[in-house]
Amino acid sequence: MIARFGLSEDEIRHQVMEWLAARSNDGSGAISYAELHDFVLEGEHLPLKDRFKGIRKPAGFSAALSITTTFRPEGIERPYDDGVYDEDVLLRYKWDGIDPNAATNRALRSAMEQRVPLIWFVGVAKGLFQPHFPVYVIGEEPEHHQFLVSAEAVSAATDSFAEEHVRRYLDVRTRHRLFQGIFRTQVLAAYQQRCAVCNLGHPTLLDAAHIVPDREELGIASVVNGMAMCKFHHAAFDSRLLGIRPDLVVEIRPDLLTEVDGPMLRYGLQEMHRRPLMSIPRSKSQRPRSDLLEWAWDRFKMVS
Repeated sequence: MIARFGLSEDEIRHQVMEWLAARSNDGSGAISYAELHDFVLEGEHLPLKDRFKGIRKPAGFSAALSITTTFRPEGIERPYDDGVYDEDVLLRYKWDGIDPNAATNRALRSAMEQRVPLIWFVGVAKGLFQPHFPVYVIGEEPEHHQFLVSAEAVSAATDSFAEEHVRRYLDVRTRHRLFQGIFRTQVLAAYQQRCAVCNLGHPTLLDAAHIVPDREELGIASVVNGMAMCKFHHAAFDSRLLGIRPDLVVEIRPDLLTEVDGPMLRYGLQEMHRRPLMSIPRSKSQRPRSDLLEWAWDRFKMVS
């Protein structure tokens, strides 16, 4: 029981995650740094993210409540290399420094030992974070100064090949969900929440379209491989009814230009032909990468 709130730590974690789910549409939307200080419990503000440190353990808690990965623009490394290793699929979170007995590292180790759920805030823009919850610390690699993280409450220690296979499958799913959520938020933010093709500005109708599909070798989960598109234009782009030239001009498949099929075809596709994109990132570092555009343009020309 945490005296000042009159609630158990588990009850507080549950309330925090319910509040986050409501604020972030179950984790699919980003939340601002200011909002993370809006959570109120029993009339008292309880900040969910530490202002300076990546690991947040509120006063009176026995273990960490949240971890944060700092946003850095394209080409600038984070202070800690949180993420995944190439040799397997497990997510990693770096220690705070290299001292295993630092208070923050002890707090995260306690979360591992108690198997309590945490929140992972991933920076997707300045002052904007994508929340992923619940996540669990399932192991530690002291030689690399890092913890192992999963979105499933599955023990890292197992004697069963089947259990190990299940855990790895869950961690693949964790990684995909985590990275795709980050990708969507970063791309939509870069395009000011507007469709690149038609400038539609309703986020619920927008997708983060991959220029090169993520199944391809070039299909990196980076904002430079994405464009914000409404669901209609995303589907048209993926099915090669619509192409984007490397100079960021829209082309429509020639056979569609003479077809008569109502206002959606006319205004949604035909009138987009040879128009420049209507929304592009202000920052040049976030604009589509030329080699990725060339790949997608060559693919479009194969059917046009």
